[in-house]
Amino acid sequence: MKTEFSLAQLADPDIAEADKILRACVHCGFCTATCPTYVLLGDELDSPRGRIYLIKEMLEKNRPPTQEVVKHIDRCLSCLACMTTCPSGVNYMHLVDQARARIERDYTRPLAERALRAVLAWVLPRPGLFRASMMLARLGRPLAALLPISKTASPSPTLLRRIKAMLALAPGRLPASGPSGGTTFPPLGARRGRVALLQGCAQQVLAPRINQAAINLLTRHGIEVVLVKDEQCCGALTHHLGRDGDALARARANITVWLEEAGRGGLDAILVTTSGCGTVIKDYGFMLREDRDFASPAARISALAKDITEYLSGIDLRPSQQQHGDIVVAYHSACSLQHGQKITQLPKELLSKSGFVVKDVPESHLCCGSAGTYNILQPDIASRLRDRKVANIAMVKPDMIAAGNIGCMVQIAGGTSVPVVHTIELLDWATGGAKPGLS
Repeated sequence: MKTEFSLAQLADPDIAEADKILRACVHCGFCTATCPTYVLLGDELDSPRGRIYLIKEMLEKNRPPTQEVVKHIDRCLSCLACMTTCPSGVNYMHLVDQARARIERDYTRPLAERALRAVLAWVLPRPGLFRASMMLARLGRPLAALLPISKTASPSPTLLRRIKAMLALAPGRLPASGPSGGTTFPPLGARRGRVALLQGCAQQVLAPRINQAAINLLTRHGIEVVLVKDEQCCGALTHHLGRDGDALARARANITVWLEEAGRGGLDAILVTTSGCGTVIKDYGFMLREDRDFASPAARISALAKDITEYLSGIDLRPSQQQHGDIVVAYHSACSLQHGQKITQLPKELLSKSGFVVKDVPESHLCCGSAGTYNILQPDIASRLRDRKVANIAMVKPDMIAAGNIGCMVQIAGGTSVPVVHTIELLDWATGGAKPGLS
């Protein structure tokens, strides 16, 4: 793709990066076939290729984003399926991230939407506030049916529709809190390694059982696990809302405490059980590439970050004697794992070796509609994607559904009665842990 940035514009490292990404695009259109919003809506501007044209024009002309640009960028899930499909290696992720930051900086949204986004950006990365909000939402769920909602689905939802979506996502009850930062879990037997385990934000409130399963499995296999004190949200939530100042501040804070921990006791890896977080942490090196003080430390942290299944693939997992039968598991490949981190086979191989009958889900490349805060901000599109995903899962007639991302788990569970568990919970069970529960 031909670009026409001025030399002055290209002096900006972000514009120079955008120029490189745009020039890689050859207009082939392969991305349209795997883009969830294009598949649903059939609008060229709701495809990666269409959005690339909109972003190119906005950046080249250096003008504030228009309402049309904002509408189509907001509808993007950042599922990154287009990057898996693209034969030219277009880094759409970094391009759309830049567009979101530009929108946040230069576009004035309606007051109600600004308020909602501000609340999401403030509450979700803070587990204490998030827990309190979930308790309030639980009380408000009976009122959701009373909210006046249009019967016609709209890709431009109202504030009331978004509030209803938030209430619907709130769980009926919350589990007890898990262990706090600063806790170390010694290995059983001789120590074979030492890792930090990302505590997460929403996950530690909604499903602390996930990290507990990871701790149980790792320590059972001789790995010391530390929950690093003063660790923050990884920054993914605010990063995808275009609030890069907040996201980068959180990244710097985490880099600092993780490197301090590595200096004290050594770290073989920083393990992540939420793939959406892992994709962003692995991108810290790029996000902070121009930061004189943090560029090198960020690159080091990105190299240390691993999805839990990546790390486990290097450990000889010991199967237990307990029988879990020929349980059929539908494996949902989270977009952030298969498209963002290019991890596709490892989780399925680990589950298969552990005795589970693993089934691929039809249209596995399509997003379930969770995508961070997407199922709140674009609930109608998200609901259609969830229903499509659940219908595809039902085709393999599973006993359980496994996924590697809490957002996907909550989203899919909202449309099916089949138990939805994390991959690590099944692996823990297969190696001597308890059968996965849902609390």
